[in-house]
Amino acid sequence: QVQLVESGGGLVQPGGSLRLSCVASGFTFSDYGMSWFRQAPGKERELVATITFSGGNTNYADSVKGRFTISRDNAKNSLYLQMSSLKPEDTAVYYCNANNVGRRRPWGQGTQVTVSS
Repeated sequence: QVQLVESGGGLVQPGGSLRLSCVASGFTFSDYGMSWFRQAPGKERELVATITFSGGNTNYADSVKGRFTISRDNAKNSLYLQMSSLKPEDTAVYYCNANNVGRRRPWGQGTQVTVSS
């Protein structure tokens, strides 16, 4: 059974930092390009960052470029998102999933990130 478990969210002040984690199981994690997504209240889910199966190439939405860093540890079946210089507009539930839509798994619970003073 495929399982995606996100963690690391919380309440942080503007300008602060958070590191999100995603632990995957039920498939060969190292064969999958992975992505972080987020969904803010009243908005559609959007793609935040993508990383290739080996971690050799990354891509970011313009809104987070220069502030967020995606990484992975295939030995730990884990995906990470280091977030810095956080803004209130980053407030959302953050999810991980396969980048390839054809390999997309059921969404996990996500982890809530709230940026507020």
